[in-house]
Amino acid sequence: QVQLVESGGGLVQAGGSLRLSCAASGSILSINDMGWYRQAPGKQRELVAAITFGGSPNYADSVKGRFTISRDNAKNTVYLQMNSLKPEDTAVYYCYAWASLEEDVTGVGYWGKGTLVTVSS
Repeated sequence: QVQLVESGGGLVQAGGSLRLSCAASGSILSINDMGWYRQAPGKQRELVAAITFGGSPNYADSVKGRFTISRDNAKNTVYLQMNSLKPEDTAVYYCYAWASLEEDVTGVGYWGKGTLVTVSS
């Protein structure tokens, strides 16, 4: 199995910054895509940013120019640098990873438990 552990959430004022981290551990052969989703109460979970193994990023329109996703493949870790935060960014942020495992080399998707980001106005 794979464990995804997020960190870096917290309370910040509008215009501030936070950096989220997500570290994957387990019997991992490789991790293809990694990314961040977020979910506000009563809302659908939505993709915030994703990044391929090779480092190609993709962003939701709402965060383009403000958020930057990156990864360290040697550490099986993905980061989300969030700048110019807005109250509408408030949500639980979930890490996800698509990992090729010893027991399933085709890959399995995993979710972290989430970290809360609260942006005050």
